Amino acid sequence: MPSKEVLEIILQALAPEVAKPPTTRSRARLEVEGDFLILKVEAMDTVALRAALNAYLRWISSLFDVFSVLNSLGAKRAFSVPSTL
Repeated sequence: MPSKEVLEIILQALAPEVAKPPTTRSRARLEVEGDFLILKVEAMDTVALRAALNAYLRWISSLFDVFSVLNSLGAKRAFSVPSTL
């Protein structure tokens, strides 16, 4: 389970994308609830929904990859991330 700190970092990293989406066809919200990052996406059509979901899931996955690399390199501050993502 990712730590609360990791979830907050992800939330902050994606805040600009949430605040100013590249299109008006979809919008997203990210929230931290307990040990979970909640992604809520609304879209005008299924194409926009799929594009938005793919983009956010890819960004989140990339951030977990960065945390894993930092942990493997022995970063001064370890980040608790699941190894299965």
